[in-house]
Amino acid sequence: MFFDSRLVSLAFAGSIGMTLVILGCALPKYNVWWPFFVVLFYILSPVPTLIARRYNENSGNSSPSVYEVAIFITMGFVVSSFALPIVLSRALVIQWGACFLTLAANVVVYATLLGFFLTFDSDDADYSMW
Repeated sequence: MFFDSRLVSLAFAGSIGMTLVILGCALPKYNVWWPFFVVLFYILSPVPTLIARRYNENSGNSSPSVYEVAIFITMGFVVSSFALPIVLSRALVIQWGACFLTLAANVVVYATLLGFFLTFDSDDADYSMW
């Protein structure tokens, strides 16, 4: 039951993050959908960590170099998702309000992803398929 409440709270936080991205794109004042490309970074950012975890489980190798490469690639995605709205607003493609909404969404979504990995990485988690 404890993990179900965590899962619900993570889903709620993720939906708040996506709402902030959509508000940054769809409000009549902004009305530009370029900031929505950060969703691609949201999707791609956990993939290297999941692949590294699966590789270490299947190979029996516990070398930290695989995790370090995965963290490096993940940080590249995270930095890119924060840099994209800033570059777009500096180039006057989007307004600064849309940039700030997208940056706030980045903080919420990445905190949600971090919470997901911290919650379901423990040994007593019922959701061991992750």
